[in-house]
Amino acid sequence: MAKFTQNHTTYSSSSTLKWVFLTCCVVLLGAALIADFFWASSSYSSSAYSIITSSHFEKTATLVVRNARVNNASQKEVVGDKNERAPERLLSGTFADIPAPDLPWEEMPPAPVPRLDGAAIQIKNLFYVFAGYGTLDYVHSHVDIFNFSDNTWGERFDMPKEMGHSHLGVASDGRYIYVISGQYGPQCRGPTARSFVLDTETKRWSSIPPLPSPRYAPATQLWRGRLHVMGGSKENRHTPGVDHWSIAVKDGKALEKKWRKEVPIPRGGPHRACVVINDRLFVIGGQEGDFMAKPGSPIFKCSRRHEVVYADVYMLDDEMKWKVLPPMPKPNSHVECAWVILNNSIVITGGTTEKNPITKRMILVGEVFQFHLDSMTWSVIGRLPYRVKTTLTAFWDGYLYFTSGQRDRGPDNPQPRQVVKDMFRTKLSF
Repeated sequence: MAKFTQNHTTYSSSSTLKWVFLTCCVVLLGAALIADFFWASSSYSSSAYSIITSSHFEKTATLVVRNARVNNASQKEVVGDKNERAPERLLSGTFADIPAPDLPWEEMPPAPVPRLDGAAIQIKNLFYVFAGYGTLDYVHSHVDIFNFSDNTWGERFDMPKEMGHSHLGVASDGRYIYVISGQYGPQCRGPTARSFVLDTETKRWSSIPPLPSPRYAPATQLWRGRLHVMGGSKENRHTPGVDHWSIAVKDGKALEKKWRKEVPIPRGGPHRACVVINDRLFVIGGQEGDFMAKPGSPIFKCSRRHEVVYADVYMLDDEMKWKVLPPMPKPNSHVECAWVILNNSIVITGGTTEKNPITKRMILVGEVFQFHLDSMTWSVIGRLPYRVKTTLTAFWDGYLYFTSGQRDRGPDNPQPRQVVKDMFRTKLSF
């Protein structure tokens, strides 16, 4: 009997210890789940947007984006001012818009055709708009011109037959427009290395030496007498290129027979803004990867591939070394012609950000960003009439203009849908 009691006591102690151990495990697991829930629900502050997870995009919860306004004196975002509040926006559960004021956009005469992934250059009061997709199966091969003096679309003329039709690199010296590389044809055909020059006074085309290798949507800009081309995607349309080439040019002609190798860009990829201001060259945003042609497809049908959108900003100056600057408020791509220079700052409209983590759908951007060159800081200064990528942007007589691109499906759905020919403007002053 004593032996039984001793064994029973030992068994009871052992059972108690096991019960305590199991209880502790359950408590720790519960605490971990609660912590994980709160972490997932919090804003991802380093990228300045929120993630709301769900199994289906259409069934996600609604996110209320708080009101915001901008102080015109400092251009710093102010949240919660009752007298100058923008209307709240209800967003489906996905990457959220950054709070921003609604700008008073005015609808202008639309472009002659809708276009996606086109290019544009402003020279004084004229806005030259090149090529682009009309639909996925049809690409434009002409130039349209908008006159800001009377707000009308006027002249149209053809591009060279050998010239790319979308994802072009473009730059101008104020008379001549250099058109570099780009994709030739519809769907997901590969890039060309051919490069051309337009004399905007005579409307005549000429050519310059082709790039050392074809590139798709390379960052392109004139700087210190040389035409610089960098990044973009390689021949398969997906692999990022980090090559950086330049060639001396003057009055629409190349002064050299071959492109010169320059310091490679730290991160490759297409769809970036490339800006020269204050004798410094900036490369902003972009992505790694893009749609590719489906293997064996006779029409080069587009096939989805993994993409990484980033917020990186790089700069070249006298040292000819790439310097890393503060990133954009959120990752942003498809902004190659979506920028203007205004009062020692760079203004960027729209774009695309990282895909929804659950649905993997592309998410469009509806904010207007400003990069202050004095302080090297970013701010969000407004919101577009809708989210849109590959906007073609200009500034004239106090107005910020944008046209074309692919817009969202509505205020509550940031996925891309319709290719548009709309043009809008808003008064903008700093």
